[in-house]
Amino acid sequence: MLLTGGGRAGVRPFRKDGGGPLDRRLPWPRQRRVLRRWRRTRPFWGGLLLILGGAELLLVPLSPLTVLVSLGLGGIAAVGIGIALVVAGLFLWFLPHAHHYVSVNALILSVLSFAATNLGGFLVGMLLGIAGSAMGFGWTPVPEDAEEDPAPPRVRDGQGTRTLAVLLPVVIVAGIVNGSPARAAPAPSIVAARTPPTITTTLFAPQGFIVAGVTKIPTADGPLKVMVLRMKAASLTDYALKTRDGGGELALGADTLDLSGSVTLYLTKFKGCIEGLLCLTFTPDRLPVPPLVPPFVFMTDVSAEQALVTSDSIVAGGLSLKASA
Repeated sequence: MLLTGGGRAGVRPFRKDGGGPLDRRLPWPRQRRVLRRWRRTRPFWGGLLLILGGAELLLVPLSPLTVLVSLGLGGIAAVGIGIALVVAGLFLWFLPHAHHYVSVNALILSVLSFAATNLGGFLVGMLLGIAGSAMGFGWTPVPEDAEEDPAPPRVRDGQGTRTLAVLLPVVIVAGIVNGSPARAAPAPSIVAARTPPTITTTLFAPQGFIVAGVTKIPTADGPLKVMVLRMKAASLTDYALKTRDGGGELALGADTLDLSGSVTLYLTKFKGCIEGLLCLTFTPDRLPVPPLVPPFVFMTDVSAEQALVTSDSIVAGGLSLKASA
């Protein structure tokens, strides 16, 4: 057993050369040592899997295969999602401090690739993206001046983050398929209409979109169960609202509708196509997971039953109002 000055019996000292006999026989020891030190200060393997998954999604629609499973713009979606996963992998390499945010976004894109592309690159690209996202999310930072062969961390170090990283893909997939119960949100004191009006828009682009949970709001016929969506701002194109109370109905339309400030939507139903590709329907008993929606996500062909909306500012362009007997 080798001992260094001040070393204790039974304790193996750290090696500054960072390897055994085989490592010393390989060429370029200094370059490999620098690369190894750089690799250990970022989620390298998670980023590598994301890059490989994105490259596989890119290669499938460009390959000479005679049969491809593609719906609509599946080929274009495969290229877009593939490039996004490659960029996410590079972000994990060069911006490791943002690994939580990047990993969650990459995981959502990986799951969406199953429906938006050729079955997620025939499952290979999707599974690589999910595995890379989980590894990137569960990565624990290592100081740059750490030893080349650091001692294994204790079981409790980063245990919560790693456990969440393992469960995160399961939670998102299960939430998209089956829905998930949400926490209750405080109810407003404003009395809403008996029957929520119907809202339609061709494009819904939110900013800072958060699913705040489920609550009950007061109406003339009693409490109404609604889901609560909060955001910093939202832009709607070809906006149309129609009341459903019967009798004299009103129809409100606008070419564009911009909401800003503390925007809160109270809905009994929300239907739309994420990125114009994956169409889903949400209700108070079937909410989306995760509750935090990435900032680049938009929805098309949206139809909702809106019980109430609150906002600091509402700006409408091309406003029109019609009444019917």
